[in-house]
Amino acid sequence: MSITEQPALLSQLVKTEALRLGFQLAGVTTPDPPPHLLAFENWLKDGRQGEMGYLATERARQARSDPRLLLPECRSILVLGIRYPAPEPAIEPGPGLSPGGRVASYAWGADYHEVMPIRLRSLVVFIEQQVGHPVPNRWYTDTGPLLERDLAQRAGLGWVGKNTCLIHPRSGSYFLLAEILLGIDLEPDPPFVPDFCGTCTRCLEACPTSCILPDRTIDARRCISYLTIELKGAIPAELRPQIGDWIFGCDVCQQVCPWNQRFATPQGDPEFAARLGTPRPVLALELALDGVAFNAKFKGSPVKRAKRRGYLRNVAVALGNEGQELVENPDAISALANVLFDDPDPLVRGHAAWALGRIKGETASQILIQAIQIETDPNVLSEIEVGMR
Repeated sequence: MSITEQPALLSQLVKTEALRLGFQLAGVTTPDPPPHLLAFENWLKDGRQGEMGYLATERARQARSDPRLLLPECRSILVLGIRYPAPEPAIEPGPGLSPGGRVASYAWGADYHEVMPIRLRSLVVFIEQQVGHPVPNRWYTDTGPLLERDLAQRAGLGWVGKNTCLIHPRSGSYFLLAEILLGIDLEPDPPFVPDFCGTCTRCLEACPTSCILPDRTIDARRCISYLTIELKGAIPAELRPQIGDWIFGCDVCQQVCPWNQRFATPQGDPEFAARLGTPRPVLALELALDGVAFNAKFKGSPVKRAKRRGYLRNVAVALGNEGQELVENPDAISALANVLFDDPDPLVRGHAAWALGRIKGETASQILIQAIQIETDPNVLSEIEVGMR
């Protein structure tokens, strides 16, 4: 009997190899329509995806409803998870330096879009070696029109928590997910049925912008991760104070989750360990990054997704949120002033003006008075005027 006629044995061999390659979670499901497709369609209908228009294209919606549209030969879906390090206690900059910004813990190290494909290709090669012939396949890691968490739950990897993250009962939620669509039969795993969130609402209560909704979805337009990564224009003024010192992504809803606090170990895959020396970049120094320096610093890092203009926009907001504490910190105010006077991007200048207005104080006010006399961009002028009130 060939291995292809023993889907249970082949599934076990594939899962063992997945663990050897560094995946901590591995499960199998079918290419049937995902169970929460209607909920996702309603989410799109309500416009909660914000500017992420790629989620709502007709092609994406059709493929999401039937994974076989992505791979007509698909007979099994292998769902995988890699653990990244849990957030560490804040590491503050040294004496005399301005405060540090926070970066979501999945982004401390290498970009998972570069790490995952290498392992996924290796796993496909292993599968083809086992069966003795090429296998139709397509793989994704947050890159295709699949409801990843739905598939992961149906593959037995955990449940979707109130914070919308997939939660494993022994390992928590600090996971990056990937899927391989395969044109062979693997034995499906039983779905994960229990809901262990119970009556807990810590994530809803802790979310700084109240973006987590009672139906286990989020309003992306209010989510700090969306605002600091996906949103390309100005951050709505009413949400800037709630962003705090987050400059790329956010971990709050996971940090407060009891399943992470009690069961998730701090360790994760070494590829995703902090590569920048500290997960709290010095805000005043980050504002000095020009295009070349930004690209060099964040080469191979997820942070590059925000692009320089988005990243410096976020850094300016974080500096502004330090408020009156920065009045006696000349480095921070000087960095914001340099941006306001000299940065070529009006998006960055506008948020620097907002930050100076939020800090207030005589020095910040004088800088705004000088800037309004030379600024020509209408949006930046509007930010300066608001900051001067």
